[in-house]
Amino acid sequence: MSNQSGSIYGLTIISPIKDEPHLEISHSLAIRMYLQHLHTILKDGEGPFFKVNSTHMARLVVLDDVVYFGMPSCEEHLQSKYLIFESNFDGELDTYLSRLARDAKEEVHNIWQHCIGYPGVENTDAFISYMKRCQVETTFYFADVNDKSVQQTLRALQTQSAVASFIEKNQGMPPNELQNAFVDFSKRLRNAPPPKPGSTKGKELTDKVL
Repeated sequence: MSNQSGSIYGLTIISPIKDEPHLEISHSLAIRMYLQHLHTILKDGEGPFFKVNSTHMARLVVLDDVVYFGMPSCEEHLQSKYLIFESNFDGELDTYLSRLARDAKEEVHNIWQHCIGYPGVENTDAFISYMKRCQVETTFYFADVNDKSVQQTLRALQTQSAVASFIEKNQGMPPNELQNAFVDFSKRLRNAPPPKPGSTKGKELTDKVL
């Protein structure tokens, strides 16, 4: 099944957006405006996919229409505008969707309320059924997903960043001092808590180690 690659699930959902011409702000524009300003109303890094911490990557896009590239292709148009949601995550689909409805309910509702057929997030089973009806088969995965969990990937990035910083900080040190420094560094690295999902900057990955 192409939606699954080892322990990683690739989810692609295409939801038709409501078209109500009498509105002052269209539903597609409302989605864009909310997504554009989402980072300003949340704590640093604590977006909807921080809350669902099995997420490797996620992307939301509003698709207005297909592009006509000219002959010999045929000019075609979509029947509506669509919200495209793509995500790579650990685990099973139903569990992930139920966590979206539970842990990121406010953000999910503020986005999908503009889509046709959206049932809300209070009835989790109805929400899962709706999302599955909008699902299409995934055939391409984010390149950095390598069948390791989010926590395993974050720990590997933490180690990589910490080792690079250790080398930079201690280069030129006498051998006996370097050995002692490395032993101490290794202990701190083993005991350091893993980074939180969304931690991407080197300082965030190493400040518990160095």
